[in-house]
Amino acid sequence: MSIIIGLNAYHGDSSACLVKDGVLIAAAEEERFKRIKHWAGFPIDSIRYCLGEAKISLDDVHHIAINSDPKANLGRKIIYSALKRPNFGFLMDRLKNKRNRLSIKDEFRALIPESNFSGHIHNIEHHLCHLSSSYHVSNFEKSIAISVDGFGDFSSAAWGLCENNNIDIDNKVYFPHSLGIFYQAMTQFLGFPYYGDEYKVMGMAAYGEPKYLDQLRSVVFYEKDGTFRLNLDHFIHHNTKVDYQWDGGIPFVGSLFHLDALEELFQMKHRENNEELQQQHFDLAKSTQTMYEEVFYNLLNATYSKYGVDNLSLAGGCAMNSLANGGIFRNTPYKK
Repeated sequence: MSIIIGLNAYHGDSSACLVKDGVLIAAAEEERFKRIKHWAGFPIDSIRYCLGEAKISLDDVHHIAINSDPKANLGRKIIYSALKRPNFGFLMDRLKNKRNRLSIKDEFRALIPESNFSGHIHNIEHHLCHLSSSYHVSNFEKSIAISVDGFGDFSSAAWGLCENNNIDIDNKVYFPHSLGIFYQAMTQFLGFPYYGDEYKVMGMAAYGEPKYLDQLRSVVFYEKDGTFRLNLDHFIHHNTKVDYQWDGGIPFVGSLFHLDALEELFQMKHRENNEELQQQHFDLAKSTQTMYEEVFYNLLNATYSKYGVDNLSLAGGCAMNSLANGGIFRNTPYKK
């Protein structure tokens, strides 16, 4: 018998699940217990719920898997730090976050002191977790799998071929380039500062025209192989300490965009959260969504051209963009 607990910890929508002999027994997000939307931190109440549903204690668990591996892409992290020399506060912030992810056993000792967990803890690379969450619960024997989000373990996207339950990651996009960061930064510029506010921009897009698309094509670039990159002159996340809060409450991400650069590019002031929406804001939302879809569909078409498989397993935070997802069959050759 094998009992596994899977964790999304120290990030928005922190959660836990429990699998026994390959069968999902229970799963829950911490926000359901804390009553705080997108709650971030260590999901102890979700863990207790899963253990209760399985009628076992933590001592009975054989494996705990967490969706981050601090050692993943380590070479690229070292090279980036050596070449780009980001400021000291930026580096310390990243190190502090990684230390949290290395102390799972300490969390259990503090929060469930009566337990004597003797199983194994596995740190799984972020995008591999995303790809698995889509492919392994599909009915596909073979599919192309794509994960796109903000960042996880120093990369923002990963894709490859999945077959017979194996996932072979073929390519990635690495920090500081990210479609998720692009969309989140534009969401912030439009006056929506909270974690998860991107859906508001998707909704606004229906009321606008893509009048700023030409300007945005100088912000995001994409290649024939599906990769993409940002014009970093319009962002600050790559060299400045951005305020991230992922531990014990409402997740928070500080400003990601270069204020002066974007205001000059759009000839528009950054909208404050309580400021009335104008038509220019709806037009910028439509332009943002259209730019995102250009890059997204380019990636999907490039992977289809390379692998020639009709099935798509899609995951990551950007896979929550329902507008883009709704256009996949119209704009790509994928069948399922």
